[in-house]
Amino acid sequence: MTVGSIDFGYNPPTGERGLEQITPATFARDLAHALDIASQYFSSFWVSDHLMIGGNYRLEGWTQLAWIAARYPTQFLGTNVMCNSFRHPALLAKMAATLQVLSHGRLILGYGAGWVEGEYKALGIPYPSGRVRIEQMVEGIEVMRALWTQSPTTYEGAHYGISDAIGNPMPDPVPPVLIGGEGERYLLRAVAEHADIWLAFNRRPEVIGHKLSVLREHCTAVGRDPSTIRVALNLPVFVEGTHEAAVKKAGKLVDSENPAFAGSSEELVERLHEYADLGVSLFQLAFPSFPETDDLHRFAEEVLPAFR
Repeated sequence: MTVGSIDFGYNPPTGERGLEQITPATFARDLAHALDIASQYFSSFWVSDHLMIGGNYRLEGWTQLAWIAARYPTQFLGTNVMCNSFRHPALLAKMAATLQVLSHGRLILGYGAGWVEGEYKALGIPYPSGRVRIEQMVEGIEVMRALWTQSPTTYEGAHYGISDAIGNPMPDPVPPVLIGGEGERYLLRAVAEHADIWLAFNRRPEVIGHKLSVLREHCTAVGRDPSTIRVALNLPVFVEGTHEAAVKKAGKLVDSENPAFAGSSEELVERLHEYADLGVSLFQLAFPSFPETDDLHRFAEEVLPAFR
């Protein structure tokens, strides 16, 4: 992906996430079909990281990403986002280094503090306060970057510690770190201090604009140029021939706290330009018509040319 350009990534389902119609018996085939189409138009693929949401059918995200990496040799590979609490950061550092070597440097490590309390409790994972989870996330990033750049390395934090640990191979290049989330007091401070990319999730443009102003304040406080942080946005898009058809298909998702986009191709071009004017340069798009691919084709034929 080129710095300063507008890039589009495809965010396929890892299972049931309340958007698409998933058929477990055909999911692998349906996923491959959608990815085959998306690989012609998108510069990156992004997978999410939940081990269970209720009783829904769900794949483990990193395994799915490795499968994607092997099938599609040109796309950048990202996570939106890996939950720090699910894997010790020393283990995730090794996983990331391995994929970076085998994919020839295509990994972007998306990382987050976790947020689905019921998922934690069902799996027996401690669920401390949001502030503590963010502290753990930050230490996780520090552990991983130490293992990626120093060997042997020692790190002693409040939550994690390693001693004379050897990270071999050390990835080259070191994966960029994307932090997902938008808490204004602690999370965006962590972005200002530690992220190469900030990922926001399907908020309206005015909300993104406000969050970016808060992020700039944190950057000023820590002495960082905010232009060194790339801004990404994850957005489900219902794109149809007319506004009315898209809104009907999206239903209540249009009016939720994190609203999906619903409209025509022309309206989507206009909305994406609104985000781009705010500073968003990497869009991770989910297409809820899956396993149907009409909306993927419509985006490629009627929206993408406006950004080339």
